[in-house]
Amino acid sequence: MVLHLGLRSYIVTRVLLTIPMVMLLLTIVFLIIRVMPGDPVLLHFERKASPEAMAEMRQRLGLDKPLLSQYFEYLFGLFRGDLGKSMQDYSSVGEQIFSAFPATLELAIYSMAVATILGVVLGVRSSKSYNKPVDHVVRGFGIITYAIPVFFLGMILQLTLGIWLRQIGSPIWFPTGQRISPRTDPPKGLVVNFGSPPEGLLIPLLWALPVGVILLVLCFVILKKKRVKLFPKGFLISCCTLLASWLICAFILWHFMNIGELRISTGLYTVDSLLEGDLRKFVEVARYLFLPSIALGLVLCGIFLRMTRNNMLEALRLDFVTAARARGLKERSVVYGYALRNAFLPILTMMGLQFALLLAGAVLTETTFSWPGLGRYIVERINFRDYTAIQGAIVVFGLFVAAVSLVVDIFYACLDPRIRL
Repeated sequence: MVLHLGLRSYIVTRVLLTIPMVMLLLTIVFLIIRVMPGDPVLLHFERKASPEAMAEMRQRLGLDKPLLSQYFEYLFGLFRGDLGKSMQDYSSVGEQIFSAFPATLELAIYSMAVATILGVVLGVRSSKSYNKPVDHVVRGFGIITYAIPVFFLGMILQLTLGIWLRQIGSPIWFPTGQRISPRTDPPKGLVVNFGSPPEGLLIPLLWALPVGVILLVLCFVILKKKRVKLFPKGFLISCCTLLASWLICAFILWHFMNIGELRISTGLYTVDSLLEGDLRKFVEVARYLFLPSIALGLVLCGIFLRMTRNNMLEALRLDFVTAARARGLKERSVVYGYALRNAFLPILTMMGLQFALLLAGAVLTETTFSWPGLGRYIVERINFRDYTAIQGAIVVFGLFVAAVSLVVDIFYACLDPRIRL
């Protein structure tokens, strides 16, 4: 009970601390954008315009109001989920950001996978060969990958694995830019056509019944593990679960049947191509994703390599590892089953934080590979002095980093009771 209260108070404290941090972030972003050099009004005129035309454009963009009034309008808009209108083409900034976000998210996921797998595997190998030639080579590799600029590594990969392999006639080469070939339609995901709308709710209820039965069985399994009496409390909970899930699924199916189709699209081209069932398109998307994810993953893997090595060196000296070896366990089981599990908690925390920062720090990678994500979007908006779009994108990045940081802290506290003491 004390542990649950400690965890609950820790979560409440972290959430309360996140609120002023987010407010401070919003204020700093607003002020920095306003003091940037350049006037967005001038970008709407090819030549020097008259003062009357510039005043009219300034009023249209909302820049004629006092700074305090602009700030509160900016905050109220964010609380409503409105990121404002672009100062360049007056389109919704929210739609522009969330149309570019899946590309950045997909690049971040695969880059983090490359960095984590490579960094952890090499870090464990280096710790097993402490102060040996393998250890020195791996440490040198980690230092080089961490120090090399990502845009330089990206250009090297473009020259070697993209241009040179294609020039020598190699059957395997990788595109040097964009997300998919211009001649190929982007994957649309899973599309299910229902035909004519159903009459009544009978067909949706029949289709949704298996979902309710599956959730009923899961509910029984969970109640049994929690040692809840199946009758009458467990029976009532199970019946309510069956009825609620059945009706909700039936209503969702009825809604999409009336529309005529069910469309499941994530915006991640690798996932959508698999949902579409087009393996040829999946291979093409993976080829375009290979070089930027490898470049960004190699730069990040040095962080995980060094952290894994240091934590593993400490874990391998602990008493429980010595006891496991004394019992005659295989070295592989001792290293991966005992030492790595104990050393992996700080690595897991770093993974969450680096993933959040990765979404905000992929600007150079996206610019190098012409990747149509949020990083490239911000660079374009900065060139246009589009205040609304710049602050909207930075706010989304900041909120995402704050949310991931909060989740990581809570997850860490759940796994390690010492944090919440």
